[in-house]
Amino acid sequence: MRVMRASSSRGGYGALNGRAGTPLRHGAETMSPMRITVITGGRPGARFVRDLVDHASASPTPAEISVIANTGDDISLWGLRMSPDVDAVLAALADEPDDGSDSVARELTALDVGPQWFPVTDRQVATHLARTAWLGMGATPSEVTARLAERLGLADRGVRLLPMSDVPVETHAVLDGEEQQQAVHVQQWRHELGCPPATRFIVAGMDRAAAAPGVLEAIREADLVLLAPGDPVLSIGIVLGVPGIRDALRGTSAQVVGITPELDDLGPSLAAVGVEPTADAVAALYRDLRATWLPSDASPADALARV
Repeated sequence: MRVMRASSSRGGYGALNGRAGTPLRHGAETMSPMRITVITGGRPGARFVRDLVDHASASPTPAEISVIANTGDDISLWGLRMSPDVDAVLAALADEPDDGSDSVARELTALDVGPQWFPVTDRQVATHLARTAWLGMGATPSEVTARLAERLGLADRGVRLLPMSDVPVETHAVLDGEEQQQAVHVQQWRHELGCPPATRFIVAGMDRAAAAPGVLEAIREADLVLLAPGDPVLSIGIVLGVPGIRDALRGTSAQVVGITPELDDLGPSLAAVGVEPTADAVAALYRDLRATWLPSDASPADALARV
């Protein structure tokens, strides 16, 4: 799909939702590309972005898609800087899927170089090495992400990938211990500990964080903002916690549409903030955004039809 937006009108998105037709015009005026911004985190969100891009590519009318990815899951392991949610989007949009080879991880295990609880493929190790090298040479996370996106030709597909912030931000789960509480990185909480009950989550670095270049503009200037299906506490919620992002969403003239995440896996994170694992309870976390909510099985076409 290629989506057209009237430069002088908010109406008339027939080509947007997959209905057949010629490119729309308003009088004699050529339509400009529709600007879609997606806020995402986690693999379900990355899959939604992939489906959206595929849907847009199949349409004859143009769309510009900006993807704002959570970086609260970022972590340093083996001396490498990793950005799992950014990389999930990159992997989802890659023309050649990762073959899953893990010879590097197996060799690290054989050498007893830990931790061994974080799964990585050889391709992911290459990405982490490149990111770490570029950061070491003074590049910002936004610049690193742009280089990785360029490697995949995302701009040619009308896609711009942005980290939520260039300031390092890491999410930790606070757990009750026998004698005192301890905080563990959310990746360790998930992959090694299996999401035990957490008393709360803390986001180290959020007090210094600012939206990365282009993030606020992508929200303010959008015609449509999509909240991809993701954890409202540990993925989408972290992005909205960056100073300025939630305010930009409140103030945008764009339609805001959220896709309800699958609730079965969200119990541990929702319990930590006292929220029931129901669609209504999740939607209430975004009440101030005046978003329209769709069920978890909604497709990009369903979301676009709301415009």
